Amino acid sequence: MKNITLSADENLIEAARRQAVSEHTTLNQQFRLWLEDYARREQRATEAMRVIHELQSNISTGGRKFTRDEMNER
Repeated sequence: MKNITLSADENLIEAARRQAVSEHTTLNQQFRLWLEDYARREQRATEAMRVIHELQSNISTGGRKFTRDEMNER
């Protein structure tokens, strides 16, 4: 694992540390999670669009348009 150095407002860092402690984790672990999420954001968006296109090609309404109420029924 590689170390990096970041700069941020001291009060912000302390507030983030307190938050991490309240969540039984560390600021370092939270940053790792954020960095992983940030790095994979585009990949997840691409995968979501692939699923949407796949669903659109497999589901047909026969041209029927649904009303707002019908689409919100549970």
